[in-house]
Amino acid sequence: GGIMIFAATGEPGLPRVAFVAGRSAGTAVRRNRAKRRLREALRRVPLGEGRDYVVIADVSVVEAPFETVVSWVRAALAEE
Repeated sequence: GGIMIFAATGEPGLPRVAFVAGRSAGTAVRRNRAKRRLREALRRVPLGEGRDYVVIADVSVVEAPFETVVSWVRAALAEE
């Protein structure tokens, strides 16, 4: 899909997530929209406690239907 997720063991407790949308994802407006969409998609998927995640978006996150983005997140987390 249009995302990559890197995960690592973090501090005990709630998971921490960072979102990255580089210039290749488009203008600042499009990059911010991509990060907002990813943030909402991750709310719909359970994350492991004590894990740190870095989610990297490309331009297709903005253009794809939202349910597709959610399925990309699920698939990327399943590969973890």
